[in-house]
Formats: sequence, structure tokens, C-alpha cells
Amino acid sequence: MTDFRRVTDALSVAPQIALADLATAAAQGFKLVINNRPDGEDPSQPTSAEVEAAAKAAGLDYAYIPVRGGPTPDQVAQEHELLASHPGPVLAFCRSGTRSIVTWSLGQASAGERSRGELVELGAAAGYDLSGVLGA
Repeated sequence: MTDFRRVTDALSVAPQIALADLATAAAQGFKLVINNRPDGEDPSQPTSAEVEAAAKAAGLDYAYIPVRGGPTPDQVAQEHELLASHPGPVLAFCRSGTRSIVTWSLGQASAGERSRGELVELGAAAGYDLSGVLGA
């Protein structure tokens, strides 16, 4: 099973999940899965369509916001709006979880919902260093 890393009560992030992890996510109470990994980064990763089918079979909502490198402002806004409108909890994933937590944290910071210090602390508690992403 993939490591689901709790960031807040509403959000957890994870490295690449396996299709079987979606049933586990549903059993743990997640309501939405966000795939931040573009198709084809690694030949062994499942496609977005495969993840979506497994998510829906497990009773989960699914969103695909593929981030290459760093997230664009549009991707940050799209993910922020999705998280704000969805009755979580939400599991977001990519290859390592970094793009997922960075996209979320930039949305939180740009909306003024959390301070830089709080975001850096939440990231560190989940195993991610956000200090260089959010500026000084």
C-alpha cells in the first residue's frame, strides 16, 4: 500500500498509488482523488483513465490535474477551487507527492488561507520541504 501522508484533516498526499490503493482510500474515508501526475511519465504507472475507473469503482470522485515540473497558476486555481468545493477528505498524488502538496500550498497561500510559516510546518510534518517553494 502507498503511504498516504496527512497534511490537514481535509487533505492527504501520496506518492504514486496503485489501483488497489483506491479501495483502501475509500475505506479510510477519502471522497475525492486528485491525480497530479501526467500520463506516460513512467511506463509502469497506471493511466489516468485506469485510475479514474478504479476510483469510481471504489465510490470515489476523481479529478485529473496533470502537473509537469511546477504547477501553473491555472492548475493552482483549478485545484484550489476543487478542494474548496468538495466535501473531502481528499487524497492527491503524483510521483512523490511533491507536486501535489506544492500545488495545494500555493493555492492556500495565494488565497490567504494559511501563512507561509503554517504551510512550511504542515509540509514538514508530512515529509515535504516547502520552504523554497513559498518564498520568504
